[in-house]
Amino acid sequence: MDSNHRSAAQRVGPTGSDSMNKIAGFMTRHHMAPLPRNFELVHEALTAGNAELARELAGLGPHPSQNALDQLGLRYRLPGHCGMTAERLEGEVLARVSRLRDQVSLSLIQKRTFVRAVETIVRAVKEDEGQSLAEFLAELDFLSASATDLIRAETLLGEEMEAGISAIAKAEAASQTAKTMMLKDRLTGLPNRAAFLNQLDAVYSEEASPSGYALVLVQIPDLTGLQHQYGDEAVMKILKRLSAIFRKTIKKNDRIARIDMGSFGFLFADVDANDAHAIAERLYEAAENNLVFATEHQTQHTGGLSLAIGHAQSDDAADPLKLLELASAAMHLAATNPRQPIIGHRSGSRQAA
Repeated sequence: MDSNHRSAAQRVGPTGSDSMNKIAGFMTRHHMAPLPRNFELVHEALTAGNAELARELAGLGPHPSQNALDQLGLRYRLPGHCGMTAERLEGEVLARVSRLRDQVSLSLIQKRTFVRAVETIVRAVKEDEGQSLAEFLAELDFLSASATDLIRAETLLGEEMEAGISAIAKAEAASQTAKTMMLKDRLTGLPNRAAFLNQLDAVYSEEASPSGYALVLVQIPDLTGLQHQYGDEAVMKILKRLSAIFRKTIKKNDRIARIDMGSFGFLFADVDANDAHAIAERLYEAAENNLVFATEHQTQHTGGLSLAIGHAQSDDAADPLKLLELASAAMHLAATNPRQPIIGHRSGSRQAA
């Protein structure tokens, strides 16, 4: 097992196997096919805290059909289900193009047949001057029938091509929409974890050793406690409100995503470690000063939300996974130390400070 896989396993934590067992047990009891997209659906409902999805999944009954599961996954814009839709649409486009190709090929054969018939009749008229009028009219009738068939085939081909172009355009638009949905968080409208990882990959693919980028991770450490105290709906409001606050706090070109149930990721360019720490402080203060959420008892709560923030620099990481690992380690350290809720990775050391 390489270091990246070890760090990923470590980030799962001691509850990772419990979550896996919980998901597998649910899928077995409900006779769900062991498909990756079904695992993703159950994970989002049971362990990612999506209470609304959990209720709808339970509402499908003890033995939900695969179609019902897929429709539910599409409604909640889960990447696996959106990806399945994109692949299906692309398959339909290819099938449509194949049918058009066959029809064009048939049309070309009919055209060549008609041209040969015209050439044959012209040659016969030239070579047989004693041809009777009846024979000549019979050949013209044959030619007329061939022309009628050709015109009919051309008309049908034109109609099919127009319909095909329209269908392909719609499929391409739907496929693009599905791909966009795969990269968007349904609750907050922010980019999701997959989109954020793509952004990190892009930074390292554009530059062999990217310099001056800062990754900042923000987490609500006691999200489970908030759910127990205020309920799932209140927590959803907190997350939506936090996303709006964070989006207003950063600049237009800065990147933000919701990367987990209670975690947000930020990517900043042209900043050093001191700048990153100052930005993290602004994010913390913005949440503390502006967060207002209502509980199920309609009591307004302002501030007091515990956040843990960790940050790391691209200069200290050889690849995006290493950068994510460094920032995650700093964030988890901050989560265990409420007196120091903002911690940055210290360059040249395995520790964060």
